[in-house]
Amino acid sequence: MPRGHYSLHDTHDHTPLGEEHFHCAPGPSGWRYVSQRVAPSGEHSGSVDLTLDELGRPLRLELNAASWQVRAGALDGVTWVRTDPTGVHATEGNAPAHAFTGTSPAFLVATARLLRLTPASPATRVRLVAFTDPVLAPRTLDQSWALLNRETHTTDNAPLIVDEYQVTALDTGEQHTVHLTGDVVLSAPGIELENLESPPSTFP
Repeated sequence: MPRGHYSLHDTHDHTPLGEEHFHCAPGPSGWRYVSQRVAPSGEHSGSVDLTLDELGRPLRLELNAASWQVRAGALDGVTWVRTDPTGVHATEGNAPAHAFTGTSPAFLVATARLLRLTPASPATRVRLVAFTDPVLAPRTLDQSWALLNRETHTTDNAPLIVDEYQVTALDTGEQHTVHLTGDVVLSAPGIELENLESPPSTFP
């Protein structure tokens, strides 16, 4: 079970946004990721709990940030309920999308797992619902993912397979690179892996 923490920063001016302390592992249903967010001040700022099925679809998602909460899953596309900090008002949403995304590294692993690309695969389009910080506002967006390179690195334990993805935002054309190994993000815009206490899990 990989366990560690990521540092998060603003992709434009590199302002520190805090840390995400996580553990994740494959399980009977597919894969689960659980994390706690810590602000630069050291205060707790949110949490992520994401469970995927064996095909990479979001079985269950719970997000918390700034006292806002989202509960979501794959149902008629994707469906979610967003609750305000008072707990009085809850709004339900639905979109013909494949999965969810957001600032957590979990969503990069989840999208890669859903697409299951190989270096020979063409660039693949995916529609996602993004929950944007700090109030988890939903926004539907389209991305294109391509697996550019797959390298095997020798380690003291088992060989480490690193995948390099090119992700393109189809509304702006902006491109960025994501490096994954198993169920751990090595690097991505705004994300740095700072500590990993055990090796990444490998998917079957």
